[in-house]
Amino acid sequence: MYNDRVRSAARDALAAGSSVSDVARSLGVARSTIREWRDRPNSPSRQIDKQCPRCSPHRSWSLCSYAALLGFYLGDGCLSTHVGKVVLRVSWDESHPGIVDDVSELIATLAPHRTVFHVPAPGTTVVQAGWKHWLCLFPQHGPGRKHERTIALEPWQQEIVDAHPADFLRGLFHSDGCRTRNWATKVVAGEKKRYDYPRWEFSNRSDDIHALCGAALDKLQIPWRRSGRFHLSVSRREAVAALDAAIGPKA
Repeated sequence: MYNDRVRSAARDALAAGSSVSDVARSLGVARSTIREWRDRPNSPSRQIDKQCPRCSPHRSWSLCSYAALLGFYLGDGCLSTHVGKVVLRVSWDESHPGIVDDVSELIATLAPHRTVFHVPAPGTTVVQAGWKHWLCLFPQHGPGRKHERTIALEPWQQEIVDAHPADFLRGLFHSDGCRTRNWATKVVAGEKKRYDYPRWEFSNRSDDIHALCGAALDKLQIPWRRSGRFHLSVSRREAVAALDAAIGPKA
């Protein structure tokens, strides 16, 4: 429940001669917890806290995995909080088992000490895992729907996305995107002909998330355009091929 800064403040106060009760009152922490920190400084709970890369900056973690999971979270994910518990949930159409496996592996990589659950729902599989530090990793969490509030990346998140735009786009397009075949007609030598071509389309109601998607595509020099109020499309043949190579198939 508490990060290293709170624990350090408690230990420093105790070392300075403050009583357990005084430290508990000043920090808003239970006396039993203060006593445990005093008597068992290397307890398992302390080691678990250190597994959060934001609370323990020296912990190594997979930045590309984080970039991908951030994309999935912004697309089809949410955080639920209740009585001190935090659960990350990402919902998928059950026709895409490969994406369920992908998200499960990303969660297991970033939070190896947590259990990943697959919760069936009508036509859907919900991938979820509880961890209080999801709030540290996804500060975009807040009241209301994402498209009804501002979604902006923290500077440290932007650095990761800029370094791993393909992984970020995989999360976005594999959650709120689809690869389809579009068609158009053209008159050639007086005869109307139909041409089919592939297209990636990203659909989201948040202008902020659209902007993040477009910026990541720009990083990879993949041409795109807004094709509707809630839609962004990648349609040029070479652009579709480049995006295919970057994010892989939606399976």
